[in-house]
Amino acid sequence: MLPVLYRFVFETTFTQVVLYAVALGLVAYSASNGWRNAGGVDDKGNPVEPSKTDRRNRALQYGGAAVILALIGLYYALPPSSSGWIAALIPAWLRARIGQTGQGLPIHTYGVMIGLGFITATTVISWLALREWPGKEGQERSVQMLDLAFYCFVGGIIGSRVLFVIVNWKDYAADPIKIFSLGGGLVFYGGLIGATIGSIIFARRNGIEFLRLADLAIPTVSLGQAFGRLGCFSAGCCWGDITTHARAPLAVEFPGAQAQNLLGGNGGTPSLAYSSMADAATETRWVVESTGQWSNQAIDGAVRISDWVAQHGHTLPVHPTQLYESFGQMVLFATLMTARRWRRFHGQIFAMWLMCYAVLRSTVELFRGDLERGTIHGLIPSIPTGVWYNISISQFISVVMFSLGTYLLATNLRAVKARPAIDLATLTAA
Repeated sequence: MLPVLYRFVFETTFTQVVLYAVALGLVAYSASNGWRNAGGVDDKGNPVEPSKTDRRNRALQYGGAAVILALIGLYYALPPSSSGWIAALIPAWLRARIGQTGQGLPIHTYGVMIGLGFITATTVISWLALREWPGKEGQERSVQMLDLAFYCFVGGIIGSRVLFVIVNWKDYAADPIKIFSLGGGLVFYGGLIGATIGSIIFARRNGIEFLRLADLAIPTVSLGQAFGRLGCFSAGCCWGDITTHARAPLAVEFPGAQAQNLLGGNGGTPSLAYSSMADAATETRWVVESTGQWSNQAIDGAVRISDWVAQHGHTLPVHPTQLYESFGQMVLFATLMTARRWRRFHGQIFAMWLMCYAVLRSTVELFRGDLERGTIHGLIPSIPTGVWYNISISQFISVVMFSLGTYLLATNLRAVKARPAIDLATLTAA
């Protein structure tokens, strides 16, 4: 469990020059990618060779986004004495949210794993496009999948943040500006909804049937999330319920201030599970250490969780729910990639994923212990906290997803019942 792999500091002139050079290189590389990967479409939405104007506009979009990110990164990484000119370019409200730490640039394991998952998923979907569409069209669609990745990235970030705010609305009602804090959390289901909206927009702009695109992309969501949950495990977020090593042999304990970095030094960042359990203001439960049973009030043989965690410097044993879901996602990815050979209609793989992931996520939720994920009671206070139907927000969304997947599967299977053989002229089985 390494919340921070390494922290780079930039206190000398040489290291600051290197940082500026890297920032410029990233901006140039982003603009170059925009130029090379630009795509054009005709009036009917069919892909055509991009013009110089298309390439220039795409290069400006990519380069402009990279400049903004580079400025924020420089402001955050450089000490105050060296980032004054950057501060003048960044609005005061954003500076307040970023903070001026002067502690360098931490490489968070969570971010690395999310990045690896995103890159791997993008690579696989680009490869699948070559197999989905024959000849030159497949090559053009393969390049377009890089644009799809951008739509999904933007939609996913916005959606995951919006759902996190909704789930934790009480925390933001008193100070709405906290919604824009860079330190806030993200919710996978919100990211999925946002990425789906981005995919619908992309499909309409590029003349691709959405369900066909969904069949292509949805297995890679599981692939990317398998990496993402490993990142969650490293950061100590999305942790499981309190247990004991006797009851759960795979139980883990997340570290506090002694969390190390990749080189064995102090990482400077405790796990999120520890920070949450050690917060006496929010963690008001009691636990019987020998059994792992917890209560909202003091009982015989119990100790306050926040006191126990602060005293021991690590969390109580908890289920590694991040690893449970990561493994399940890899199995789901392999299953769906195999099922592509027997597709009978566009949307079949998408429907199967909706149903299978809903079951996987609902099962994992039974072992979750992070109170921050929210329940139906948080949205509808009239629902008592102790009743069985006070399910988590993710379980509620899973029910909706499973129902949608069932509807898509049943409706389309009835439609193709009279023609069980796939039409190879319109659908190439991968």
